[in-house]
Amino acid sequence: MSTEGIGLVIEEVGTVIGLADGIAWLQGLPSVPLGEVLESAGGSRAWVFQLDEQLAGCILLEQSSDLTAGLRMRRSGKTLTLACGDALLGRVIDPLGRPLDGQAAPTLTEQRVMDGPSPAIIERDPVSRPLYTGNTIIDTLLPMGRGQRELLIGDDGTGKSAIALDAIIHQRDQGVRCVLVLIGQRRAEVAETLRILKDTGAMAHTTVVVAEAGTLPGLQYLAPFAGCALAESWMHAGHDTLIVYDDLGKHAQAYRELSLLLRRTPGREAYPGDIFYLHSRLLERSTQLCTELGGGSMTAIPIVPTQLGEVASYIPTNLISITDGQVYMTTKLVASNMFPAIDVGTSVSRIGGKAQDPAIAKECKRLRLDYLQFLELELFTRFGTHLDQDTAQRMKRGHLLQALFRQGRLAPRSAAYNKAWLVALNEGLLTDLEPTGLDQALSALATQCTHAAPTLDAPRTQWVDAVRSWLGAPA
Repeated sequence: MSTEGIGLVIEEVGTVIGLADGIAWLQGLPSVPLGEVLESAGGSRAWVFQLDEQLAGCILLEQSSDLTAGLRMRRSGKTLTLACGDALLGRVIDPLGRPLDGQAAPTLTEQRVMDGPSPAIIERDPVSRPLYTGNTIIDTLLPMGRGQRELLIGDDGTGKSAIALDAIIHQRDQGVRCVLVLIGQRRAEVAETLRILKDTGAMAHTTVVVAEAGTLPGLQYLAPFAGCALAESWMHAGHDTLIVYDDLGKHAQAYRELSLLLRRTPGREAYPGDIFYLHSRLLERSTQLCTELGGGSMTAIPIVPTQLGEVASYIPTNLISITDGQVYMTTKLVASNMFPAIDVGTSVSRIGGKAQDPAIAKECKRLRLDYLQFLELELFTRFGTHLDQDTAQRMKRGHLLQALFRQGRLAPRSAAYNKAWLVALNEGLLTDLEPTGLDQALSALATQCTHAAPTLDAPRTQWVDAVRSWLGAPA
């Protein structure tokens, strides 16, 4: 029998031999690589995540009604991608790009690999521009730059997510597009976060990627990579972006669950041996691109919880070593009603100082030292120790700084406001005010800064004159 003119197609077909907890085991795919997507005729999709000698372990992405043992799945030749574009601004999606907000699926043409490589060293520029978070302590003592990775770390209930939300809200007028990745949170928490973003008008410049606590561990694992791919597409288009991972502790737990289900060898605390590489390759994609590639940036704020303040545990120490600094939140400050509960002594920003506005940096160059000295002295004064005049003055200045650093939730402050109170502090205009008078003075500064503030790089004399007139002080 002649086969001339007959087109023969040879392809590998795998057979599902086991299903459990969002995992599928297939046999019959001898040359399938890691990361390839498999498809069935009924619409099921799986992502190859583990290769054994005879079997391929896959994460189920979509499950049709006919997905049972014995189903055949074919190689697609595709890697896992996310459809990206401006149409995703203001939307809520799952890690596969499917809408969760009840609206129609957006029309998108660009596809970006979720787990892609990070930019090469030659493609990066130094971090040199500030990213204002709206948090007074961070913007003055722990500055962040566009392209930096700054970790938020602390026990549950210390306000980590609140600071991240404030940073997203504050980008409304900063020209920064935001991506918020919610991993393993309860539906009520997700709904409250979305309500806050909508009420504050922050959804217009934000995309939320959600993998709830009830979703399969595979989707929770993919969530930060999906958010990163979206922010990366905007960065390569020349935009400044901010991505918040809330939180990578739950992401590590999802990866541990996947790895145990796929029979990988457990390591410390039952995490797989490549858990450090997992988070490093994710966070290394955040950077400041060089001008030849558009000059866009991606700033990352990962969040990780601690237990009883133990920062030396496995996942927190990994993330501390990967990131460019950490903002440490402590329950001791929460108990003393000091919000935001940022431990200035333990927190650090390793490169943000190079991006801080010179005018603000000059005003607060001794601020951190003065505040840390005050915290040390405060321990001794609790025992009723007699204070000399110099120590008493330091304590008075420390209490004033503590009052200036207090900040309510969902109340981000502008850079102009920070410059105004720093000038007022250094000129001695706030030193003798009682608490009520201080609140009135700060309120006056905040009001005036929204309407009549000089530019940050204006001469200092211009700022001094403006602040004196706002506070009604003699010239």
